[in-house]
Amino acid sequence: MTDTVVGLDVDDLKDHLRYKLRRTRAAHSHPSRRHDARCAALAENVFQALNGAQAVAAYVSVGDEPCTRLLIDELHAAGVQVLLPVLGPHLSRSWGWFRGSDDLATRAPGRPPEPSGLVLGPAAITLVQSVLVPALAVDAHGNRLGQGGGWYDRMLPLVNPGVETFALLHPNEYLTDTTLPTAEFDRPVSGIITTEGITRF
Repeated sequence: MTDTVVGLDVDDLKDHLRYKLRRTRAAHSHPSRRHDARCAALAENVFQALNGAQAVAAYVSVGDEPCTRLLIDELHAAGVQVLLPVLGPHLSRSWGWFRGSDDLATRAPGRPPEPSGLVLGPAAITLVQSVLVPALAVDAHGNRLGQGGGWYDRMLPLVNPGVETFALLHPNEYLTDTTLPTAEFDRPVSGIITTEGITRF
């Protein structure tokens, strides 16, 4: 992705890139079954990157995102605590512990499935040793382009110093030939994980 758009501010340029990236991402069909080989490859690489973390913040993939459901199941089965977003009013930054796939339910249209049980506040992110975040793209400097809602932009500053944050991407969404537009509040990620491997910045 090397095209340049002149005359747009940062927010407009981000929206332009999101439009293009979403069109490209639509070519990545979600597994027709619960999981497929791509899910397994991504999960294997994530396990390697986590390096023994006992508590991890993750998310439930939807649509054409890199699939995380197998990953979450395998982390849980391995005894790793998995913290998942709970999107309250106005996309408040709340969390809940994953207690198994059967516990996940869609609470509102257009939102990913969430765990039931105790809802934890934003500070719960300080309980984990690694963080996995969604992204539409990441550049070679670790700049991340999200979906535009700002949920993770507000959450990432709360992550403990030294805790690695990884964006999960399709391989073509790691943009080595493009510098993504950034705003003052944007936080870079520590690395990216795809089905093809791990890249740290």
